[in-house]
Amino acid sequence: MKLTTRVKPISYLTSHAAEIAKEISDSREPMVFTQDGEAKLVVMDVATYEEQQETMALLKILALGGQEIEQGDFRSDEAVFAELDKEDAE
Repeated sequence: MKLTTRVKPISYLTSHAAEIAKEISDSREPMVFTQDGEAKLVVMDVATYEEQQETMALLKILALGGQEIEQGDFRSDEAVFAELDKEDAE
């Protein structure tokens, strides 16, 4: 996806809102709007936004897990499975 092909002036947004909403929803690709020659807005459909938020949350969890591993704050898989086996036996 190249955003450079989906750049429009902000005046286009105000005069074609319904058309833009349909296009973005159908294509699931964001569109960039400029004001005074500078990028000001990125508009995307809700489903894509929600997916990006979920992806960011998962990446944050992975990064935090990586930090814990680097700090030595983890248990071996053998210890975890032994604890699970013990709980199952009870």
